[in-house]
Amino acid sequence: MICFPPCKINLGLFVTRKRDDGYHDLESIFLPVPWTDVLEVVPSDTQECEFSSSGLQITGPTADNLVVRAWQLIRREYGIGGVHVHLHKVIPMGAGLGGGSSDAASMLIALNEIFMLELDRAELEGHAASLGSDCPFFIRNRPQFITGRGELMQDLSAGLFRGWIAIHHPPVHVSTAQAYGLIKPQPAPFDLRRIHELPPEKWQSVVSNDFQVPVASQFCGIADALKAMLAAGAVYTAMSGSGSAVFGLFSEKPELPAAYVGEVAW
Repeated sequence: MICFPPCKINLGLFVTRKRDDGYHDLESIFLPVPWTDVLEVVPSDTQECEFSSSGLQITGPTADNLVVRAWQLIRREYGIGGVHVHLHKVIPMGAGLGGGSSDAASMLIALNEIFMLELDRAELEGHAASLGSDCPFFIRNRPQFITGRGELMQDLSAGLFRGWIAIHHPPVHVSTAQAYGLIKPQPAPFDLRRIHELPPEKWQSVVSNDFQVPVASQFCGIADALKAMLAAGAVYTAMSGSGSAVFGLFSEKPELPAAYVGEVAW
C-alpha cells in the first residue's frame, strides 16, 4: 500500500497558557497542504517492522521514528504481523510542518486497512494522539480549529481560501524548546474561529504566530523569507509552527523557484 502523507501549516498560532503538566495550551488553525512524503507499507512474513528511507536524511534511531512507533503501538493493541516500510522523505523535518506526525498518521491508516482492523476515525485519532499532539489532525486531514496542546479539533466550514501557497524552508533549525523559551503565554488577541468574516487581505493585521517575531529575530533567514513572500505578492505570510518554514498565500501562482508552490482550496 502506498500513501502520500501531507504536511500542514498553522494559520495563526497563539500560545495561551503554560499547563501544570508542562505542555502549553494553544489556539491555531491547521490547514493541510499537498506537499507530501511517500510511504510504502507491505505486509511481511516476519514479526518485525523493517524500515528503510530515501530522500531527505532522517536522523536519530530507527526505533524512535514515529512510523515505527505507530506499528509498535498497533502491534501491542491488536497483535498484527510484520511489515516492510519504505519512507521517501520530502517534507523538511523540524520545520513546523508536521511531517513526522503525518507519516505516523498515514502509517496508522495503512495498518488499519492492510490488517483489516476496521478501526473507525475516532479510534484512529485516539491512537494518533498517543503518538503526538499533531497526529490526530492528519487522520482527519481537513481544516481544523485547534485547541488544548494541539489535540482538540473543531471542523471549519469550507470556503476559507482558494489560490496558491508557497513554502520556503530556510536552512536553519529551530529548537521547539528554544522557541517556547522566547515567548510569554497570553490570551489570544483574536478568535480564529471568526477568520471567515475577514477577506485574506485583512488577515495580516489580526492573525499572527506568537513564535514568529522572537524566532525571526534570532534567525535572519526566516525574516528574509517573510520579506520575500510579501515582495512576491503574498496576501498573507507567516512562519508555520515554531519554525523554521515560512509560507505565503497568493491569489495567483507566484514565481518563487526556491520554494514549494502548490494550489490549495480550503
